[in-house]
Amino acid sequence: MKTKELVTMSLFAAIGLALHSIIPPIFFGMKPDMMLTMMFLGIALFPSLKNALVLGFLTGILSALTTGFPGGQLPNIIDKPITALAFFLMLTAAAKLFKKAGIPVLTAVCTILSGTIFLGSALLIVGLPGGAGFASLFGLVVIPAAILNTVAIIVLYPITASIHKRSKTASAA
Repeated sequence: MKTKELVTMSLFAAIGLALHSIIPPIFFGMKPDMMLTMMFLGIALFPSLKNALVLGFLTGILSALTTGFPGGQLPNIIDKPITALAFFLMLTAAAKLFKKAGIPVLTAVCTILSGTIFLGSALLIVGLPGGAGFASLFGLVVIPAAILNTVAIIVLYPITASIHKRSKTASAA
């Protein structure tokens, strides 16, 4: 793992943490997880298993520290590394099929996967708040989060990929 990659991924995690902290809760303390967007961005720009796992564990811990979901600490720590690994595996498997167009699709799919893992583990470990059902929380929080994360990655990925490409060219010269 290169220092430049580590610093950039740390910045993505910090930006994700800031966004995660300022986005207001939608329903029972749950809010769209912008840390996922930044995690996916880091994995897409630096696709290696080690990077994916580091980002997954880091975002899991940071999400656990800032969650507004009652008892959501452990579900966050469970959900993020699994989601990071899934995103990385799907990204590497699908790299030959589609390049840039696949990142938003993977973001939507993996945000839904993340929400499913989070809600499922929360249901098993601490229960869901306010007597809300899995399906209602899924529809009220996970689906809007998937839409928001997909729109965010559509905007952010081309910009960051362009900057990343230019900085690689500049450092190689």
